[in-house]
Amino acid sequence: MENGRRGEGGDYEIPENANEHCPGPQSESAGKSDDCEGCPNQQVCATAPKGPDPDLVAIIERMATVKHKILVLSGKGGVGKSTFSAQLAFALAAMDFQVGLLDIDICGPSIPKMLGLEGQEIHQSNLGWSPVYVESNLGVMSIGFMLPHPDEAVIWRGPRKNGIIKQFLKDVYWGELDFLVVDAPPGTSDEHISIVQFLQATGIDGAIIVTTPQQVSLIDVRKEVSFCKKVGLQVLGVVENMSGLSQIVSNFKFTRATETGDQRDVTEWAIKYLRENAPELLDLVAYSEVFDSSSGGAVKMCSEMGVPFLGKVPLDPQLCKAAEEGRSCFDDKKCGLSASALRRIIDKLVVVANERASSLDNGV
Repeated sequence: MENGRRGEGGDYEIPENANEHCPGPQSESAGKSDDCEGCPNQQVCATAPKGPDPDLVAIIERMATVKHKILVLSGKGGVGKSTFSAQLAFALAAMDFQVGLLDIDICGPSIPKMLGLEGQEIHQSNLGWSPVYVESNLGVMSIGFMLPHPDEAVIWRGPRKNGIIKQFLKDVYWGELDFLVVDAPPGTSDEHISIVQFLQATGIDGAIIVTTPQQVSLIDVRKEVSFCKKVGLQVLGVVENMSGLSQIVSNFKFTRATETGDQRDVTEWAIKYLRENAPELLDLVAYSEVFDSSSGGAVKMCSEMGVPFLGKVPLDPQLCKAAEEGRSCFDDKKCGLSASALRRIIDKLVVVANERASSLDNGV
């Protein structure tokens, strides 16, 4: 269906193959008007239920107790979007906010793994579905909790995906939340259109877009920014993830090529040599660009598209390990390189969210 035309009152989406003067499929005269004669959709429109979606009322009521709603998006998969969503939720909870993390990546739900919640199940109470809790102030909801086996594939078409997203929004009892972080799948598909449509009436703060510096990722991020502008979703900022490999020298492994082209581990010898001859090098941070950023990366893209740039997060093996183990990267000093970068970004985000809430309260 294309949204190129509107029906009576300008509120109704018109099917692409509809007659020229279609009154709109939600109109009371849909399928009955003289203008509907000969339209291939006439019978469907005449018998379809009319009026606004009653579930939207239930969603608005559920979301009334949530102060801030933030979508985390990416133009392409594999850029670390879910890792960022998980660490954002961990950080906000550590700041004593009440936090919910909603995973709407229906076909690839990785949030349970990244929050250390694999094998957990959803429970139902008289108030609705109960999130699975990491801490008392950090609840999580994902279709991953509903699968009979972690290797089970979810092979659903758009309408069924939209249905479970709607059910998450209207049936999950979050209670009072300061932040609801929504981890969306990559791209701009049915799930993205649905979550925006369902949440817009409830007051959605906006979206954070995660990318890498490489051009192939930035090309798709530009489409993501364009999507946000088309649906009226504010871009809170762009995060450049995997912005160069950063690691303390003493954490590196060293190899030497053999005559046959194989790699022989010489880490023990290399660390011993450095310790004896140049110990001051062991605590240095070694940095290497993983992706070519000569074109300006996300900073330049943000400038060209007029959206905020939130910051860069290095490709830190310790952050990757924290995600694999389902724990916060802020709990110890192992993730010092990435944790400090994430902290600066999240502090900016909290300020932006509070300023936005304040301006809405003042009618600005």
